[in-house]
Amino acid sequence: MSTLPIVQIRTTPSLLSIDADLGQFSLRQPKADVQLQTRQAKLTVQSHAPKLNVDQSRAFAAYTGGNMIDMNARIYSGIQQIFLQNIANRVQQGNQLAEIHKSGNTISNIMGGDWQGVSFPEIRGAASSDNVDVRFDVRAPDISYTPAVSEMNVTVNRPEIEYQRGKLDIYVKQYASVEYTPPAIDMGM
Repeated sequence: MSTLPIVQIRTTPSLLSIDADLGQFSLRQPKADVQLQTRQAKLTVQSHAPKLNVDQSRAFAAYTGGNMIDMNARIYSGIQQIFLQNIANRVQQGNQLAEIHKSGNTISNIMGGDWQGVSFPEIRGAASSDNVDVRFDVRAPDISYTPAVSEMNVTVNRPEIEYQRGKLDIYVKQYASVEYTPPAIDMGM
């Protein structure tokens, strides 16, 4: 009995090779730029010299009579007093002359005592230990203060991002094939 010849079929699959590397990120953040400016505090102190005021006008008035206006005022008021006093004396003398019948009221007694002159009015001011006025003026210092001021300017730099792609190699490592092996033919038949 004869056997049927068998054809052999051999297949090889195709092989793909994939070589892949991941991509890489590079992230860099530059530092922020900072500018700082400071205005210094300012303190200003302005002091004023003290003032000493000495008023000796009343002391000079007691020593020398003072200025002409005040001296004339004292003379004028003194003469008024002397005038009024003289009138009072004359009235009193007239009253005494009217009473001539009393003993001791003779004309020589009344008018004889009137030979002394009346002193001139005082031209000087009153003497006192409190005639000099001393005043000391002190002013507080002027103080002004300006506080310090700081200004900060910040410039933020954006991040620098870089990406390097990875590689992706796809290739055929082995191609698919089909191999047919026919049966051996016997020629001798």
